[in-house]
Amino acid sequence: MPVLHTPRRDLRLVLVLLAAAALHTVPAAPAAADEPGWTAEPAAGTAAARPGGARPSFYLEGAPAAVLEDRLALTNTTDQERTVTLRGADAYNTADGTLAVRPAAPAPGAAPAPGAGSWFSFGAGATVKVPPRTRAVVPFTVTVPPASAPGDHPAAVIAAEAGREVGVRVHLRVSGPTLAALTVEDVAVRGRGAASVVAYTLVNRGNVALAPELDIRAEGALGEVPGRGPRPVPVELLPGQRVDLTEPWPGAPVLDRVRVTVTVTAPGGARATGAASAWFVPWRAAGWTGLGLLGLGGTALGALFLVRGRRPRRGPADGGADGGPSGTPGAATPAPEHELTGASR
Repeated sequence: MPVLHTPRRDLRLVLVLLAAAALHTVPAAPAAADEPGWTAEPAAGTAAARPGGARPSFYLEGAPAAVLEDRLALTNTTDQERTVTLRGADAYNTADGTLAVRPAAPAPGAAPAPGAGSWFSFGAGATVKVPPRTRAVVPFTVTVPPASAPGDHPAAVIAAEAGREVGVRVHLRVSGPTLAALTVEDVAVRGRGAASVVAYTLVNRGNVALAPELDIRAEGALGEVPGRGPRPVPVELLPGQRVDLTEPWPGAPVLDRVRVTVTVTAPGGARATGAASAWFVPWRAAGWTGLGLLGLGGTALGALFLVRGRRPRRGPADGGADGGPSGTPGAATPAPEHELTGASR
């Protein structure tokens, strides 16, 4: 039989459902943190664009005296106007291999860097006002000096506003012969046990950026010691740059004399090696062992002196204590004297 609901019963059911819904309401998501409000990236729609129109960096190449062109996209995601200034900058490696860019103003007393950052021109667009919720596309040029050396000239486009800077990488190459070359220097082993590391310095001697790969081999007194197999180095080594790196070596021996060889290769035929020797000695255990041996030697020496001190003394077999006649202890027996008279005896 179908159930008939009266108006009062229906009202009660609605109230129950509303109360249940209130108890199971999903709490509102917390407000998002304040975003920077604008972005800078290579503009889409060029021949170098990837599928979908996105480009992570600028890729430019030309001969000396060429004028190269590209476009930067600035997107304002806020409800207020943004004023963004643009400039070119040289890129370089810090001591640990991180990529960085030169500041807009050189340090006091330092000459301006003559690198590729000075080749950029934004014309009237060096300062751009971007209206709210608007995307602005800014063209720029890179004028390659006539006497520029061939190879890679790392640079970046820097967009700045109110103390915030955004860098967009520029892979800039001047046409001509290229050389991939590097050296491995200052190889050393530091630490002991699982905390051991192999320290080394990489120097890019060529004119192109390198993506190096590292291989560590170790030879001990008793044969080969486990090293570190081929592995990429998380560094893009720019031309003319020097970086100091370390590689963990958890398989280092406990007791051995080891010769470590570091081999680095990179696309383009770059290859270099460096080596160093190191002793691995468990100094704490060796110290305790030395102290134990020293204590054992001291104990044995003391026992020897004690035994020798208690040994009895023995006199001559024929008599007194001092070699005299048995009747007079301690008296010496005089030697017979001969009378020299000239007469025969």
